Amino acid sequence: MVVSTDSVWESLADLFEEEYDDVTVYGDADGRAVLHEGPVRVRANGWVDLPTGRLLSPAAVHHVDVQSSGDPDDAVGRS
Repeated sequence: MVVSTDSVWESLADLFEEEYDDVTVYGDADGRAVLHEGPVRVRANGWVDLPTGRLLSPAAVHHVDVQSSGDPDDAVGRS
């Protein structure tokens, strides 16, 4: 019998995470507080990975506008 030390959540997390090449991350609904522009990885738990290795908390991020899709209605986050 083989028992894994990895949780089921860790095994499935990649299925629920998304990487984007060109986004704007906002900290407010009005779009005045830009937290980041550029590539990101949005984790399944809501945390946002920046290319610098820093993380943005789900509590700090209001929404993420995806620029590369060409659809202005394409957004990730709370409304």
